[in-house]
Amino acid sequence: MGKLRKSWLLLVVAALVVLTGCNGKNAGNGNAVNTASSEANSSAPASASESESASDLAFKNGKYDPPIEISTVIMPKKYTKGETQDNNVHDRWMLEQFGIKHKDTWYPAGSDQYKQKLQLGISSGEKLPDFVQVPTDAVLTNQLIDSGQFIAIDELFDKYANKIWKDHAAQHPELWYPFTRDGKKYNLPILEYTDNDDTLLWLREDWMEKLKLQAPKTIADLENVMDKFKNENPDGLAPKDVYPLAISLKNNTNTWMGGLDWLFGAYGSVEEQWNKDANGNLEYGSVNPGVKQALAKLQEWMDKGYIHPDSALWDEGKSAEMWTKGNAGVLPGANWVPDWPAPDLLKNVKGSKFKAYPVPAGPDGLMGTKWQNSGVNSSFMINKDAKHPEAIILYYNYLLDNLANPATGSKFENGFAQGYDWDIVDGKPTSNKDKIKDFFNDFPFITGPARIPDLYMKSLVKLADGKTPETPYEKQLAEFRKPENWYAAKVVMSQLDIRKQNYFTGAATPTMITKWSLLRQSELETFNKIIYGKLPVDAFDQFVANWKANGGEQVTKEVNEWFQSVTKS
Repeated sequence: MGKLRKSWLLLVVAALVVLTGCNGKNAGNGNAVNTASSEANSSAPASASESESASDLAFKNGKYDPPIEISTVIMPKKYTKGETQDNNVHDRWMLEQFGIKHKDTWYPAGSDQYKQKLQLGISSGEKLPDFVQVPTDAVLTNQLIDSGQFIAIDELFDKYANKIWKDHAAQHPELWYPFTRDGKKYNLPILEYTDNDDTLLWLREDWMEKLKLQAPKTIADLENVMDKFKNENPDGLAPKDVYPLAISLKNNTNTWMGGLDWLFGAYGSVEEQWNKDANGNLEYGSVNPGVKQALAKLQEWMDKGYIHPDSALWDEGKSAEMWTKGNAGVLPGANWVPDWPAPDLLKNVKGSKFKAYPVPAGPDGLMGTKWQNSGVNSSFMINKDAKHPEAIILYYNYLLDNLANPATGSKFENGFAQGYDWDIVDGKPTSNKDKIKDFFNDFPFITGPARIPDLYMKSLVKLADGKTPETPYEKQLAEFRKPENWYAAKVVMSQLDIRKQNYFTGAATPTMITKWSLLRQSELETFNKIIYGKLPVDAFDQFVANWKANGGEQVTKEVNEWFQSVTKS
């Protein structure tokens, strides 16, 4: 339920952020740019040079004339205002704006059905759409590359992608890792806001004020705060009713709510992900020596009653309930906590307040949090038989340039389409939260909403600094986002240099396929037993030895071989 609720939350947050109306479902070859017109697409009627000229002309004019037909994938939940799959505001706009219309496009009912249909199409040789949306799924990505039905996009991207797209890719080369095979890139990345899930600590600010406590800068400081929360509780709660730290130990400890990446990071490693070691090689964070110290600290905190004994049964959403019911004072989470679950805290506990704090440093001054977002939420692959392989780039370029951050006075200043995500009320343009959310959930942009990766957090920081919102994006962000969220964004951006990236984004390696499930099970069981005091802290050393002997060492070798293959020039 927690994951479902988070998925809903992110839709709502994105809807409130992307108030310009760019809402919807997310979604080359080594020779000439349009090899699809030559050897990759023998059915295309034009020569390579003719096709390139037609493509260049379309980019010059922003439109195909005469119109072209493409096939792709669209998953709208419903059509509003009596519109249909064959007649709707998006498709009318697409034809008028770009000279592009749909033909043989897939309209699956949902993501699971779509994935099954795609895999069946690969295995059966069914004709696939010109432009195939690929969710974040390394296995599926590799299956599609293996099918031989899709072209490398290197030259198409280099020639046609706009500055926003190219600049972000240049700043974050790791975004290409999941899409690279034999030095070629096969997927066009669809951009997402960065830093939206970075970890910080949400503390009960009313408790902090009543106890006259300072911001905890170290783990020792945080321990003092938790001890005061439990044993000198400002709400008069008995110590037995307060478990200051709300966390989840059920499935993952490096997670989006109630996670512990920040604690492990304070001892030199972020667990459950592949980090770079001192030599630039990848190591599995959970077997780093610093993890032993983090587990010792968690065992101590469990013994002192800082952590609820049922935490091993709680998923992320359940861990947050401890905080929203008023029995915990520290909730690890992201900047969007003011939208959920914080309103439940305000409703349940009269006079409660909350505030974001940076994660604390360990005894040696170390700090670290997870960072798994390179600004990509999905990707598109281009069928080798597509007659206009560049069309998806023309479309997405326009969204990034015009809808992601519209200019004052532009036709998208108030939103995408009047009567859909905005309207005129009493002679003035207005945006409605519910209308925007519904529009975001239902509207079928091919690529999903256009997002400039660093725009969201930078805009929130500007608001937190007390600066006047100037652009339509900033003005509506100021209207619909809470000040607590503005400040949280500033905290996130103040600790960018402590993030540790998960560098392994490929499909499961051969040994992972046969061994990883047992290795993860052993990790979870051993760590929980140490935390609960059922095993001594020194049991970690035996766990690491067993992990390496039972496949972990070979997995590490294979992960590094993959990493070298996607990073070599």
